[in-house]
Amino acid sequence: MDIMSILTFLIIGAIAGLIAGNIMRGGGFGLLWNIIIGIIGAFVGGFVFSLLGITMVSGLIGSLVTATIGAIILLFIVGLIKR
Repeated sequence: MDIMSILTFLIIGAIAGLIAGNIMRGGGFGLLWNIIIGIIGAFVGGFVFSLLGITMVSGLIGSLVTATIGAIILLFIVGLIKR
């Protein structure tokens, strides 16, 4: 993995975290934490999709959708634990 791949992954995760924080009403934890959750959500989304046998379209849009769905799942779980 080169530096551009890592940077792209971090940017996609950050954008996904921001989108997920806006989608989950009351599920956001602030800008910085939503970005961190988006980056972790990229891993979660990829893992969940692979378990379900779903293959997303490759490229930036597919990666962004996968990371956003993973971040939404992660925000939901963290919201349940937070209660």
